[in-house]
Amino acid sequence: MNAAFINLGYLGVSALFVVGLKGLAHPRTAARGNVLGSLGMFLAVVLTLLDRRILGFQTIVVALLIGSVIGATLALKIQMTAMPQMVAVLNGLGGGASVLVAGAGLLENQDAAIATLSHFTAAAVASGVIGAVTFWGSLVAFAKLQALITESAVRFPGQYAINAGLAIAAGGLGLWLLLTPEPHAAYWLVVAVSSLLGLLLVLPVGGADMPVIIALLNSCSGLAAAATGFVLNNNVLIIAGSLVGASGFILTQIMCRAMNRSLLDVMVGFAPPAPKGRVDADLYAGRVKTGSPEEVAWLFDAARRVVIVPGYGMAVSQAQHSVAHLAELLRGRGIEVEFAIHPVAGRMPGHMNVLLAEANVPYELLKDLDESNPTFEQTDVALVIGANDVVNPLARTDPTSPLAGMPILDVDKARTVVVIKRSLSPGFAGIPNPLFAADKTIMLFGDGRAMVQAVLKVLREG
Repeated sequence: MNAAFINLGYLGVSALFVVGLKGLAHPRTAARGNVLGSLGMFLAVVLTLLDRRILGFQTIVVALLIGSVIGATLALKIQMTAMPQMVAVLNGLGGGASVLVAGAGLLENQDAAIATLSHFTAAAVASGVIGAVTFWGSLVAFAKLQALITESAVRFPGQYAINAGLAIAAGGLGLWLLLTPEPHAAYWLVVAVSSLLGLLLVLPVGGADMPVIIALLNSCSGLAAAATGFVLNNNVLIIAGSLVGASGFILTQIMCRAMNRSLLDVMVGFAPPAPKGRVDADLYAGRVKTGSPEEVAWLFDAARRVVIVPGYGMAVSQAQHSVAHLAELLRGRGIEVEFAIHPVAGRMPGHMNVLLAEANVPYELLKDLDESNPTFEQTDVALVIGANDVVNPLARTDPTSPLAGMPILDVDKARTVVVIKRSLSPGFAGIPNPLFAADKTIMLFGDGRAMVQAVLKVLREG
């Protein structure tokens, strides 16, 4: 196929990627951005297959049909609560594909002069290292999110030294690969060492750091793809991988700032120790007030402004539709309703936004942390559903707390706080929450969806 036509097509594809990525920046344009990005990827694959004469039209059409059926089935079957696991798998597939394609590139050019070019081999090394770390790290993330292994951080003596040794070994083998005339065995040694490094890097990550590590793995999958683009000398793969890598890294930094954590601390699995000497009983004994759905319904009846704060508990109980119905009912009665979304609420970036979008909650009701906090003092009722650490006032008041300095949603400044939780168990940080024992707080213990539906029933019957 004519090279000029292919390059012109790649230019159009790159434009679709950029415009699609820009659309993903806002909920209102996210669906259109997703379509444009998908169209760009479709055109990129077709152009590449035709350009390199890898497959004919018939095979491409058959593959498209099979892929479309698989994609549509997954999209229809997957539960919104399982989206973090799916994202982890997709990140891993991107990394694994980069490893295999870079290896195939080395094998294909084993006798060609290009195999001795340092930039070609260096790109293959980068693809092998980053791709293997991404693939195995994503598998560990999936296993944690799917509760196949413990969700908590797994640490053992000498872990940091072992990880450092593996990183040095991967770098040394990569250098050997650059110098050896027969690089194939060295390449797979690089991949093997990097695979072990990927496993050990994600094992010590757990709890509230999981959204950050998923964003980071997404960035790594893009960087691995960009490196593979240099191996294949494919411009559109370089551009697409760079866009994914850059956007994923920016998102990672946003998540780290939202938790007052450094990226290095997340990557090495470092977490501040929980303060000793304080037990939940000291904080909660005799101070926690429990309520009933009827009492909460009365509070809503008298309120003029309500802010709903969703958390992972809402996802687990699949309460998003009930919450949406509650918001619709309250708005129908003239009550101002908003949703306050913390950047790290849930188990992946944007988790709460995805769930609420699935329940058709209007985009304009979703407010981020900076928009919500100034409004809590004018809020009659703050309804917290399954959120814990992101509303813990200790982040502001206790400099010794593991949460110290973390930006939180200031729900404790609302006139009344209603918290729906199964128990007083701590959040991912493992520390108690004085909000649950505050004078203005009413605890509604039980399953999130069941409790919201019970409140809805009282409101409708009243």
